Amino acid sequence: MTNSRFFVINEHPEGVPSPSLFKLREQSLSELGEGEVRIKNSWLSVDPYMRGRMSGKRTYTEPYELNAPLTGAAIGEVVESSHEKFKPGDKVRHMGGWRDVAQLPGNEVEILPNFDVPEQAYLGVLGMPGMTAWTGLNVIAGLKSGERVLVSAASGAVGSLAVQLARLKDCQVIGSAGSQQKRDWLEHHDVTGIDHHQDLDELKASLHDAAPQGIDVYYENVGGDMFEAALDVMNPFGRIAVCGWISGYNAKDAAPGPANIAQILMKRLRIQGFIVGEHWEHYRRFLSEVGPQVEAGNIDYQETVEEGLENTPKAFLRLFEGSNHGKMLVKL
Repeated sequence: MTNSRFFVINEHPEGVPSPSLFKLREQSLSELGEGEVRIKNSWLSVDPYMRGRMSGKRTYTEPYELNAPLTGAAIGEVVESSHEKFKPGDKVRHMGGWRDVAQLPGNEVEILPNFDVPEQAYLGVLGMPGMTAWTGLNVIAGLKSGERVLVSAASGAVGSLAVQLARLKDCQVIGSAGSQQKRDWLEHHDVTGIDHHQDLDELKASLHDAAPQGIDVYYENVGGDMFEAALDVMNPFGRIAVCGWISGYNAKDAAPGPANIAQILMKRLRIQGFIVGEHWEHYRRFLSEVGPQVEAGNIDYQETVEEGLENTPKAFLRLFEGSNHGKMLVKL
């Protein structure tokens, strides 16, 4: 008999979640049903969107159920299968994360693509974060060669690829990041780094200095003061792709709107939020464009790794401390 260890939450948090919110539990798995696959996980992904699922309210996806196994993207190896598509030894990606052993219907599991990259890359640069960066720039914002681009949270899992994809299109790129080490990484990739921890007036001044000719495309991951400062430097008919709003994920009260929101009208800006899962039909195109670049070493991606299932909550909470560089992962 095979056991699975997994995390649950026992209440809906307010504000920044406490480590005590997460409970590690264990149960015996049933025999495989028809078409099911059992997977020993090797890598788990933790992502900011999971905070919204802990709220108990439906946003663009269903909330986590209390005392039920948490879910998220994971990479693992098939150890047993009753599905014709999978055999033991296959390396796969699925949404049975936050646990060491997953048992899922085969139609919820996919074999990893065949690029010569570490398997965990399919949780980061060639997974959902990478696809999110590519979709925001290309599908949502319609980025053109030579434009001026601003990316917030530019050293994170999504932002760090967004800045590099924009540079590959010969764009001038500015990125915000919260530490000197992260801004040094941006500068190394020919991206102008600014400190998003500055107060609003300083942030606006820094953006004006960095982009005296304005910004054509803003890739929004943060919200708050960063969004207001960005509105000030947008060019007429600029486009803003909104994929995240991390400044408000742990807020107990709604933040006031930007004081300069009239810029949307005055500059005829186009702002579109997007959920990457609704654009997954473009994933093969994304892989065909970005996969060879990653395989050839032309795209630099960073990973921050916590080891051991027990440290999954710690890894998740680090996302809101800003202490991770690039994709936050758990290695089992």
